[in-house]
Amino acid sequence: MSSNDGGGLMSSAGLVRYFDAEDRNAIRIDPKTVIAFGAMFGFLVLVLRATL
Repeated sequence: MSSNDGGGLMSSAGLVRYFDAEDRNAIRIDPKTVIAFGAMFGFLVLVLRATL
């Protein structure tokens, strides 16, 4: 067996900490806003395909 068996959990711990950290300078967008813009974009594509 290799001496690095079971090291996957330890090596991924830094990534979990990195992605779990809150950044005060990050842009915060409400998930409902993202869904609304996606729905409006989809509707716009349907309207443009119907008219062209």
